[in-house]
Amino acid sequence: MARTFTEGSKAVAETVRVSRPHVISAYPITPQTHIVEELSSMVANGLLKAEFVNVESEFAAASVVLGASATGARTYTATTSQGMLLMTEVLFNISGMRLPVVLTCANRAISSPINIWNDQQDSISVRDAGWIQLYAEDIQEASDLHLQAFRIAEHPDVVLPVMVCMDGFVLTHAYEPVDLITQEEADEFLPPFKPEHYLTPKNPLTYGAMLGPEAYMEARYQLERALTDSASVIEDVTLEFKKKIGRFQGVFVDGYKTDDAEIILVAMGSIISTIKEAVDNLREEGHKVGVLKVRMFRPFPKEEIYDALKGARDVLVMDRAFSPGSGGVLATEVKAAFYGREAVPNIKGHIIGLGGRDVNIDTILNVVKDRAAVGAETGDKFVDLKEALL
Repeated sequence: MARTFTEGSKAVAETVRVSRPHVISAYPITPQTHIVEELSSMVANGLLKAEFVNVESEFAAASVVLGASATGARTYTATTSQGMLLMTEVLFNISGMRLPVVLTCANRAISSPINIWNDQQDSISVRDAGWIQLYAEDIQEASDLHLQAFRIAEHPDVVLPVMVCMDGFVLTHAYEPVDLITQEEADEFLPPFKPEHYLTPKNPLTYGAMLGPEAYMEARYQLERALTDSASVIEDVTLEFKKKIGRFQGVFVDGYKTDDAEIILVAMGSIISTIKEAVDNLREEGHKVGVLKVRMFRPFPKEEIYDALKGARDVLVMDRAFSPGSGGVLATEVKAAFYGREAVPNIKGHIIGLGGRDVNIDTILNVVKDRAAVGAETGDKFVDLKEALL
């Protein structure tokens, strides 16, 4: 591995490069642009032997990697926000055709009103598209997840697309020390892509054929089973990465000071690092507080979440996206994981940091100290609302 100080987008581009994709297609949209801009330069300068396809929209970018993947090519794309929504129709097609595309979502708020800053509404809004979803805490994890993503997606027991989610600007445009994966390490970990089924005149096949009521439901059930069963491969790949590369940041979830915690905060993405600092401060004050990072959102690791949280008195879920009329999506799923179980903690949802609003240590400290004021009467609480703007 090679230690360097680099931007998050460039670190991801470097990992994609050593993964040896055959086809890359993406439409530039903030804050994803630097990733594919870097990959485009690599292709143009001969550092990456791949086809970089310029397109007129995110819908077209997703369509290009769909077609390329169907012919047996290793494919990659990236998007964010409105671009993700424009891709939505094709995202469902990619998973329905069982194509192992890897996509980076540089998480960003959804319009309207227009906002280019970070929250996780975009990837959360396509949680039902049938893609594996993995969330990065920092740049190192974002980089590492991409090599793992290709290995997971192309595994013969999975053959599903994988979305690696990294917070826009907070990770894509930040600089951190990163241990980049070398070409030799990548080649040892990620074998050449040799799909069992692909489009070729030598063996004609049909992808995405018409299915009526007599078979459609079974096809969707197979997708559900494949996504659920992918968890075992995700675990194996993560542990093999730890063994061969030497880094590990959890498999499905990752606890920090949760063993004796009475209060556990639950979240996804870069906010985890801030919560860890807040937890350290609270521990110094004598509070038994911990944090649970949800690293894999699809398939949802309900058993691991239940096991990690069942001993807590209070569970405070931090959502950077929500379902209008329902509340925080992660909070809803955490609550569902405890349905019909014993030892159910007091689970409360908090919606924070929408549209890039700052979430600092004080924000987390106030949430923990205010937990008694948040209850079922008002549902999930929107944290740090400005009353003058309501």
